[in-house]
Amino acid sequence: MQIHLTETDQDLRDILALQKQNHVSQVSADVQAREGFVTLQYTLAELQQLHAAAPSIIARADGRLVGYALAAMPAVRGLVPPLDELFTMAETLPYHGRSLADHPYYLMGQICVAEGYRGVGLFDQLYQAHRAAYSSQYQLLVTDIAARNTRSLRAHQRVGFQALHRFLDPVSEQEWVVVGWDWQPGQ
Repeated sequence: MQIHLTETDQDLRDILALQKQNHVSQVSADVQAREGFVTLQYTLAELQQLHAAAPSIIARADGRLVGYALAAMPAVRGLVPPLDELFTMAETLPYHGRSLADHPYYLMGQICVAEGYRGVGLFDQLYQAHRAAYSSQYQLLVTDIAARNTRSLRAHQRVGFQALHRFLDPVSEQEWVVVGWDWQPGQ
């Protein structure tokens, strides 16, 4: 298995294909409960802009994309409305006695592991690759997870994420959990 930064538009198109296969609209309720799901649907243009700000991490096995973890840097605010909402919310959250905005952070735009590659440590490897690539510039990696996506919540906790905030989205009527992974505790 190869884990590396995105490099080409083909990498981005492969991300879109894996995203589509695992989107909440394409996955049965039973599979959602057991395996998890993704909620955002990016376009190629949006992924190109995310990539231009900072490459994301992908995993390939035998040439096939089997996982990705999208980097959403502060420079992309306004690109994807749900990300912009999360950036805005994150900046209002307290963290170590100050605003989260006072700490260098970026967002996990989405993480996904293909069926057949779950439960073998790839999720953790994708996040460790993020840490290796970006911890010299950022203290925190922040994301939000649908509270009903219990597999994802457990996996994020295992990696080192801690819950920062819970909220009810009035549009989707779903509860979400904002989580953060602090790479420089005590800062």
